[in-house]
Amino acid sequence: MTSSAALPAPALLEALPDTVVVADEAGNIAYVNPAVRALLGHDPGDLTGRPLTVLMPERLRDSHGEGFSRFRRTGVGELVGSTTQVPALRADGQEIAIDLTLSRLDPVPGADPDGAVVVAVLRDASTTVLLERQLQVSRYLTATLRVTAALTEAPDADVAFERLLATLCAELDWDVAALWEADDSGGRLRPAGTWTAPGLDVGVLHAGTCGHPLARGQGLPGLAWSSRAPVVVEDLWSDPRFLRGAAARADGLRTGVAFPVLRGGTVVAVCELFSRQSRPVPVELLDVLAHAGRQIGQFLGRLRAESEVRHLADTLQRSLLPSHLPTVPGLDLAARYRAGGGAALVGGDTYDVTELPDGRSLLLIADVCGTGAEAAAVTALARHTARAAAAAGDPAEVLRAVNAALLREQAAGPLRFVTACCLVLGPRGEDGTRAELSVAGHPLPLLRTSGGWSEVGARDVPLGIDAGARFDPVALPLPPGASLVLYTDGVTEARDDAGVQLGEAGLVTLLSQPGVDGAECIVERISATVAERLRNSRYEADDLAVLALTVPV
Repeated sequence: MTSSAALPAPALLEALPDTVVVADEAGNIAYVNPAVRALLGHDPGDLTGRPLTVLMPERLRDSHGEGFSRFRRTGVGELVGSTTQVPALRADGQEIAIDLTLSRLDPVPGADPDGAVVVAVLRDASTTVLLERQLQVSRYLTATLRVTAALTEAPDADVAFERLLATLCAELDWDVAALWEADDSGGRLRPAGTWTAPGLDVGVLHAGTCGHPLARGQGLPGLAWSSRAPVVVEDLWSDPRFLRGAAARADGLRTGVAFPVLRGGTVVAVCELFSRQSRPVPVELLDVLAHAGRQIGQFLGRLRAESEVRHLADTLQRSLLPSHLPTVPGLDLAARYRAGGGAALVGGDTYDVTELPDGRSLLLIADVCGTGAEAAAVTALARHTARAAAAAGDPAEVLRAVNAALLREQAAGPLRFVTACCLVLGPRGEDGTRAELSVAGHPLPLLRTSGGWSEVGARDVPLGIDAGARFDPVALPLPPGASLVLYTDGVTEARDDAGVQLGEAGLVTLLSQPGVDGAECIVERISATVAERLRNSRYEADDLAVLALTVPV
């Protein structure tokens, strides 16, 4: 060990947990403390006199000599003045990351001026590297969670695809994105959308992307498709795998990565991300992108399936409602329906107006317990049974027929009761019209006459519970100027954000406001009021059906 430089006492160096290596002016190891055993697996005595290059990977050795000589001579070097993470070579040939701190000790006064030595302190960086990787993975995962969160707010798959590109770039810090979708035949990838950071013009790349489908294995998207894994092109300008290199050069884009969007075992799309900076793409990001591609594919597949189910549900729901209300001479009719906000898609509320052969009309409003396909089946049974029994012209007979049908249907299945109002209207006369009303567990209709609004009818048990229920009708005169409103509990049970229901009293107050006249005005005002209460409410909305009639003066 050189004695012309001021070094700490050997006892102090040997007690340090960090590895200390002292090199002489020729770049040979003059001293190394025992900590090198734990860090690099070498015996200190075996290293003395050997060149420093024994501790570094072979690929770094050629550039070491010139840099070391310059540093020893001037004290100036790229690694001086800070701790730098570099690879080191263990005795068993394994590379590990170390934190390296370099310093130069000048000769003591009167000594040989060329006797300066170099001191290096080596510290295991594996814990730091692992922590940095964990933090980076955490940032990547947080970004993909935000992407998924943004997608969950999309109403359908098409909107979700539009939001995907912008959110990916914003969260993962890329400048440009392109989306390719697999066509129905599964033979080509076709451009489906692009996104560019504000203020950036990549028109050449976009022009080279649009209208140019790619086969499996062709170009960056095709490679991600065929490999079913993320693919990186660090230099878009020179890598022949990227087919739009001239366009990338024109737009100043340097690095690209593509990853597949998988639904099950099928690639449904490929996302491309581009950066203006030449940047490494760590394996951790590739792992996260691969995972994100699977998650996004499952989510988009579910959205697309839900869109198809929703379309089917809309068709089914329309089959449970009249396509239009018939014209009843001397009366004004209007109706509104809105499915609830739950996940069942098909509601259990229905209404119907049927013209009878003798000039009378039958009005029905019903609410099936529950929602979804089973409730829809019960709704259809109740509606069609009521229509079949309508010829009797007796509301009680209609409800008894529906009751019997439900009890037969439920003999081998779960109980699903139905509430309903059935009204048979006679022809319009000079003094208005007369009606008969039967109610099976349903909210009582509201009638407005010269004395204001009031409930009418007598409530019996719901349908599908008691085989002996009678549903006896109540005579109901409807003079000129009268209005009658039949509704389901989705109206009165609508809650605002504080959880307060509209209630029967609130409905009467609403209907008593000036200007709420005419059947169309009544149903529109009720529907709009309920929608407004639910707009910012955290409570789930129930189905809503309203059927109103007025007797013009």
